[in-house]
Amino acid sequence: MPTPKKGRRLGNSAANQRKILADLAASLFEHGSIKTTDAKAKALRPYVEKLITKAKRGTLADLRQVARKVPNKAILQHLFDDLAPKFEGREGGYTRIVKLENRTGDNAPMSQISLVLDPVEAKKTSRADRVAASQQAEAAKSEEAEEADASAAESEDAEAEVEAEDAEKADEAVAEDAAEKSEDGSEAEQK
Repeated sequence: MPTPKKGRRLGNSAANQRKILADLAASLFEHGSIKTTDAKAKALRPYVEKLITKAKRGTLADLRQVARKVPNKAILQHLFDDLAPKFEGREGGYTRIVKLENRTGDNAPMSQISLVLDPVEAKKTSRADRVAASQQAEAAKSEEAEEADASAAESEDAEAEVEAEDAEKADEAVAEDAAEKSEDGSEAEQK
């Protein structure tokens, strides 16, 4: 049999590869995670993600298409009834591949592929919401800066008033000293 020119081939023929992927997908849906070689895990990921996407839509046509790829009825029902609702909020990225140690014997690189069933975090806010929030933050900062400037101006005014009062007191003290000296001088002249 001639070797295909493009892409990786897991078995001898395309039909064998389809059966390998169908069996791996059925095992993954049944157990939640499986341990396999890197090449099989990398080939399985897009295959499984397309099946899960069809299961999420849940139409009769999608059910029939997935049934052609995974012929086990119990696993098919588990996929559509149990797993698909768990992926409802997730837009892709249904599987996770984790590298493991090489297999003893033939030293083949191994991986664990598993379904990501963690709850999805809430989506980030839209761009308009982020812009509005940043504008509010800038407005708050400018208000704080204006308040700080106003309080600084008030403190400068208070300092200036204190300095002016001190200067007035000093001037009064100098004037009193001068008046006392002039009185002393006039008294001395009179004597």
